[in-house]
Amino acid sequence: MQISSRFTIAVHIFACVSAFEKDRKVTSDFLASSVNANPVIIRKILGMLKNAGLVTITRGSGGVAIAVAPDEITLYDIYRAVECVDGQLFRFHENPNPLCPVGRNIHKVMDEKLIRIQNAMEQEMKAVTIADVIRDTMKEIEKEEKSGT
Repeated sequence: MQISSRFTIAVHIFACVSAFEKDRKVTSDFLASSVNANPVIIRKILGMLKNAGLVTITRGSGGVAIAVAPDEITLYDIYRAVECVDGQLFRFHENPNPLCPVGRNIHKVMDEKLIRIQNAMEQEMKAVTIADVIRDTMKEIEKEEKSGT
């Protein structure tokens, strides 16, 4: 199991928009240069975020903007917007051998545990907002500026 890089790229996008929106138009090309990714990938993720109502995109001279107050957007909201998870994070192999005692029982043993693990992860994601990420990113930028790096 691995959450795709779409999630961290989406979080990066929010931090970038917040950091630069007052100084410049934030475009998919600009975001791609910060993420160091192909602009097509950025546009795909932006489309997912737009469909979730988390960003607005104005073609031409407008650029990208955050559509909801950053303290109202959680990492869970972003995760749900960009990850193609159909409710279950863990994908279980579909046909364990019913003739094997382990194969016959592995679902009974693991299903509830995997649900608990997923619920714990989702609760932690709900506890962190994009405002938290933006604040911490700005602190790191300020530390760099003070140290001259």
